[in-house]
Amino acid sequence: MEPVADTGRGRRPEEVKSAARVLEVLELLGADGARLSLAEMAAAMAVPKSSLHAILRTMQARGWVDLDPSGTRYGLGLKALLTGTAYLEGDDVTSLAGPVLDALAEETGEAVHLGRLDGTHVVYLAKRESRHALRMYSAVGRRLPAHATALGKAVLSQYDPAEVQRRLDWPLERLTPDTVVDPKEFLAQLAESRLRGWAVDDGENSVDIRCVAVPLGDGQGADAISCSAPKSRMDDDRVEEVAQAVTEAAHSLSTLLKRLGRH
Repeated sequence: MEPVADTGRGRRPEEVKSAARVLEVLELLGADGARLSLAEMAAAMAVPKSSLHAILRTMQARGWVDLDPSGTRYGLGLKALLTGTAYLEGDDVTSLAGPVLDALAEETGEAVHLGRLDGTHVVYLAKRESRHALRMYSAVGRRLPAHATALGKAVLSQYDPAEVQRRLDWPLERLTPDTVVDPKEFLAQLAESRLRGWAVDDGENSVDIRCVAVPLGDGQGADAISCSAPKSRMDDDRVEEVAQAVTEAAHSLSTLLKRLGRH
């Protein structure tokens, strides 16, 4: 089986074509959780339907994808869930974060997340729900643009401006009217976050939701902890209180990870 050159959809040199196509299928179906038809997938991946259909048949037989009752739309299969669960169970940070997230959620009464930078996005690895009826929507495995989240900005604040510019896709996408997309303003925001030790998302990802996040480790890491709430429960004074609580939680977890040689 021949490796392929750097063509189409950003495929890197020395990738095995068939293996790369399988991974593209998983990435496409996992991007937003929506089911897609063969034609939609072929168009998105820029591959012939006949070639893609053969790959999908094999993936379906092995449980990586499945079909809806109509037999026309593909989604992720049970094997994808089992593999994702195994990742979380085997991840050092996630496995040790539980008690810290529990305590932070109990102290603040708000939604708490552990997130990891993945390319230009942040992925939720763990969460604890708010005790309030009015709460934000989130789920483990959800991917959000890093530039519009406190988690992403907390992690990115550890890098110098040149590295930040290299890591993100420019121009930045505007998710809400408050999303910061101007490069100078965004980099200044990261500098402020680095100086005080925590980052804020002020309605930049979801309207009327404020979030505070603190990175884990001693810098240049990929993980952060956050606490989110509707603006009605997160005024400026509350942001300061929550930031202190999240900072203490992040320090506690970072210390534990460092002591065990896990971070």
